[in-house]
Amino acid sequence: MKSSEKRYFKLYVSGQGESDAKFVLLFDKIDHQRKFDDSAILKSEPSFSPLQFSNLKAHLYKRILQSLRQYELEKVTEIQIREMIDYVQVLFNRGLYRQSAEILAKANKKVLKTDLLELKLELLKWEKNILGKSVGPFYRQKVHRIIDQVEDANRKINLINKLTNLSVQLNAIYVKTGYIRNDSHYKEIKSLFDKNLPQYDEENLSLYEKLNLYRLYVNYNYFIENMGRGYHYALKWLRLFDNHPEMKKAQTDEYLNAINQVMIAEYKLFYYAAFMKTRKRLQLLNVQTRNIVNENIRYKLLKYVFVHEFNRIFMLGKFNIGVSLLQKIGEDLQGFIHRSDEHSRIILFYKIACLYFGNSQYKEALEWINRVQNDENMELREDIHSFARILGLIAHYEMGNMEVIEYYIRSTYRFLLKKGDLHLFQKYILRFLRKLSSGFKEEDLLPEFEKLLKQLKPLQEIRYEKRAFIYFDIISWLESKIQHRTVQEVIQEKAKIRILSE
Repeated sequence: MKSSEKRYFKLYVSGQGESDAKFVLLFDKIDHQRKFDDSAILKSEPSFSPLQFSNLKAHLYKRILQSLRQYELEKVTEIQIREMIDYVQVLFNRGLYRQSAEILAKANKKVLKTDLLELKLELLKWEKNILGKSVGPFYRQKVHRIIDQVEDANRKINLINKLTNLSVQLNAIYVKTGYIRNDSHYKEIKSLFDKNLPQYDEENLSLYEKLNLYRLYVNYNYFIENMGRGYHYALKWLRLFDNHPEMKKAQTDEYLNAINQVMIAEYKLFYYAAFMKTRKRLQLLNVQTRNIVNENIRYKLLKYVFVHEFNRIFMLGKFNIGVSLLQKIGEDLQGFIHRSDEHSRIILFYKIACLYFGNSQYKEALEWINRVQNDENMELREDIHSFARILGLIAHYEMGNMEVIEYYIRSTYRFLLKKGDLHLFQKYILRFLRKLSSGFKEEDLLPEFEKLLKQLKPLQEIRYEKRAFIYFDIISWLESKIQHRTVQEVIQEKAKIRILSE
């Protein structure tokens, strides 16, 4: 809890005449602990009965939630509407139908601004209940209006549910496998999408229907690596908020998601100027909402600010700046990792490994690669696990650890075969590293680097092979070895040319 929330809790219980209650004493005891310790609290406070302690904790938890609900009331429209629905029910149960109808009318005005369909249905239910108790002028017209609105809300909810169901199905596959691997995988995903995509008329869709439709198309196209098409829908998603600016505050979480998805495409497509323009939106939102958003959005904002700063560094090839930023974050990085979900954590570990590799700090790169490989959930983002192993092998080569490369090559082969992810890209690199580990004179290295570069370059144009270059710019690494330069210098030079040609 934040300090302001703790203060509010004390004021809340004080207003209820409970400031001397045992659960408040327990709150203070917990607040003074660095790490929660049941036994220490029981030892320090004899008035707490060990037999009743679990009940006391449960009661405290309940009161904290009640306090937080009140704390959030002024900020969250959804909570306000739910409270008003509760008041409608209380008044209705007491037979105060006119007063119930007055609060219902106010709630309807609020729900119109948000288009929260489930709450709209709840309000319509109470309208029907109240209407049955107060037959008056225009009764039949009111009945028809309510029926039409219920049917319209149900139709919209049904479409949105179909769209979100398909979206979570696709995401469940993506977080396991990563991007599509081959034609069979693509056909499986396309079949799932085509079979479950509901019919719709885009022109007649409501704001929330469009929002969910565009989100689905973004996720699908990114999954199948059609970044251009995904970018098209991400921009449409973001424009919904530009065309309805009131939604930026009411649906800050969704607005933030739209910005993030646009920036992902601009990073992948190397639209640097557009990326920097969208980045200003993210930074502005971060400043504007600093003290008014909930912890979920605050964390997500922090995450996207850092992620896209790292993406900017990757685009420019300024890995030394990225490493300096990591060192500046320091201990906060571990807290950030701890709060991340498993999927975000694996991506973050791999990105940090690539930052260190790009800065020629191979030992540090290996430490983060090991964090990817040691993750307990090996079924999550199998593609990142695969490429982490390739990057790890190259890092071992750079460090001169030739004695371990043969072992890791065999291990990587087994892993890739098991996951069905052994493509030409991986085969060429593993063969190359096996050759080098067998012992090469310095003068024989250059032809081998040139040979591998010649093998890999055409793969950039092959659909299921080119995805490999998303994870690691091995072309630039090979060119750096051939030209006797750092990989950072090669990537920076390419970045300057690409930015000037935009």
